[in-house]
Amino acid sequence: MYYSFIVPVYNRPQEIDELLQSLTHQSYKDDFEVVVVEDGSTIDAKDIVEKYKDILDVSYYYKSNSGPGESRNYGMTRAKGDYFIILDSDCIIPPDYLTKVQEYLTQDYVDCFGGPDAALSSFSKVQKAINFSMTSVLTTGGIRGSSQRIGKFQPRSFNMGISKKAFIQSKGFGKIHPGEDPDLTIRLWNLGYDSELFPQAFVYHKRRIDWYKFYTQVNKFGKARPILNKRYPAYSKITYWFPLIFIIGCVLSIILALLGNYLPLMCYTFYILLIFILASLKEKNFSIGALAVLATFVQFYGYAKGFLESYYKIFLLNKSPEKAMPEMFFK
Repeated sequence: MYYSFIVPVYNRPQEIDELLQSLTHQSYKDDFEVVVVEDGSTIDAKDIVEKYKDILDVSYYYKSNSGPGESRNYGMTRAKGDYFIILDSDCIIPPDYLTKVQEYLTQDYVDCFGGPDAALSSFSKVQKAINFSMTSVLTTGGIRGSSQRIGKFQPRSFNMGISKKAFIQSKGFGKIHPGEDPDLTIRLWNLGYDSELFPQAFVYHKRRIDWYKFYTQVNKFGKARPILNKRYPAYSKITYWFPLIFIIGCVLSIILALLGNYLPLMCYTFYILLIFILASLKEKNFSIGALAVLATFVQFYGYAKGFLESYYKIFLLNKSPEKAMPEMFFK
């Protein structure tokens, strides 16, 4: 099988440099290509990509800004591969990544897969804390922190594979962002394709963001979910309400404690301690454990606020998603 890595990039030349450098160390013995799509950047990565022309089969395209989904589609229509692997530009790829993907697809072929993300030891404390909150089974990271192969997995586009056949039939990513990856996955399911988690095909996802940007990111994730629930009601789940329930429960537990009932607050305290202990043990650093607690609350609150706003406009006011949340769609 011939693989094509598809990498959209927007004003991140340094990150694409690190990603391409990591791809030069792949243990996979057969050829593969890399397609870099510059999405209307004002600081382009053309010179960076040129450095790797003699080491990698890499091509570079510059297009006007239309969002990551359309940029991935643009790259896939120009790629030569039988199977496309989509990566975010802020990822670093382990040497055995493509070998692991090949092993999974040889053992049990699937037209769409997703892999988890991990943190390198060189990442900052904030990066490691955010990575924990985004991957832990104790948070909304949920399934991405699992060690099992799980059917009906919804891949995320920082580390996602799709066959050329499935891409052509589905027409690729839509205009929504974020949320374009589960939107594509559900359409693939409706076309009869399966998706699966490949737990050993992980990438190191840097997430070079501060706390405000992290909040903005998870807030948009929350806004995207009611849009997807409206489009695909058969795939709506009660678990999508958990962050909102968590935040409401947290407020109520404080009120009840003030009234003399401490049990709910003790449950939340136990949960906080559990996150602190597990994150501290994982990273061998107590300060990262404390930051992981903060990251978890930012994640839950940001997601819950976005989810509630989007749900109110779409389901209670009965507005179309495009009119209710225009900031979630590229033209």
